[in-house]
Amino acid sequence: MSVPTEASDANAVIIPCGGPFETFLGKVKNEAHRRGHARDTIARFFQSAARDPDVLRMDRNQGIFRKPFIEFSQLVMNEYRIVKGREFADTHGRILAEVQDRFGIQPGVLLSLMALETDYGLVQGDFNTLNALLTLSHDCRRPGLFQPHLFAALHLFERGDFDPVRTTGAWAGEIGMIQMLPADLVVHGIDHDRNGRVDVSASVGDALMTAGNVLQHHGWVRDQPWLIEVDVPDDLDWKTTGLDIFKPISEWARQGVTIRSSMVPNQGTTAALVLPHGHKGPAFLATRNFLIYLKWNRSLVYALTSAFFATLLSGEDMYREGAAAPQLSLDDTIRLQTLLAGRGHDVGPIDGIIGAKTRAAVRSEQVRLDQIADSWPTAELLSSLESGS
Repeated sequence: MSVPTEASDANAVIIPCGGPFETFLGKVKNEAHRRGHARDTIARFFQSAARDPDVLRMDRNQGIFRKPFIEFSQLVMNEYRIVKGREFADTHGRILAEVQDRFGIQPGVLLSLMALETDYGLVQGDFNTLNALLTLSHDCRRPGLFQPHLFAALHLFERGDFDPVRTTGAWAGEIGMIQMLPADLVVHGIDHDRNGRVDVSASVGDALMTAGNVLQHHGWVRDQPWLIEVDVPDDLDWKTTGLDIFKPISEWARQGVTIRSSMVPNQGTTAALVLPHGHKGPAFLATRNFLIYLKWNRSLVYALTSAFFATLLSGEDMYREGAAAPQLSLDDTIRLQTLLAGRGHDVGPIDGIIGAKTRAAVRSEQVRLDQIADSWPTAELLSSLESGS
């Protein structure tokens, strides 16, 4: 279910993508040797390497992220995961406390990531990791994202933390109980059980401590909230909502936004007001810590779900649905994105997924048309744009 953590960067492309796979593989081996790896090590590492068409099929088919927040979150935040989360916390509470003491990452945050990524380590994926990384490095959609992780996997192999034949994980190359990419393990891996290896697939301590280290590296503010449910007044200035507008919590309070959670941030903390289903649906204040979720997974729906599940596993109540407006159909969403792009907005891929860029473009057009600017795509907005307004 996870997707890679960082945006593709053309400057990170090490080897030109595309062309015959065997030719590409030869260039990869030459680059590995240029980086100082021994020829016999390279030969052993890539001995069974192959292109995996199933990886490309998965990469092109991420339709689950088209589901709206309420539907998606209630699908994955099921009773089984809630119960298993409590059991996991009871069993591994000492390690979770160590992570919080060292990195300031609250137990609920790690429990939620582990629940959504692998059902607490039970379903870690069966894609050969080397072949997944090679396939996505060769493919021209996001080679700049995956090629550095391919060479990181070779580094892990040299130190005994990666088996090119037996190491398996998610289709996008993530490994272990909380699904991390090889470069994260090279830089941030922690051998918690001190057995000489960083094993995030079998060692709970290694997985939790390494994940804590990664989150801290991304900028997690220790012991602070990440997503706080709130009530909002009917007369709020809706155009000030969205993840690109952060204000002090005190300023939101002056505008009538009231916190419904016991997770109260420090004075002076800034937050953005997020309305995943528009002004009549659930409402959350997202602190800077929430942005770390978007570095872990760029899907806004997934990030909101993971963040709220962490809140739920921390003992807070379930969010209130309110009178959330329905989501446009897939065809209508694609039509809306096309119209927004035609007006010069950057909506990202026209794929029917209502992500942060689409929401920002929606808000801009709502402001222009004097509609409620809550960033939620509506039939009213689509009709206005189709009529040329």
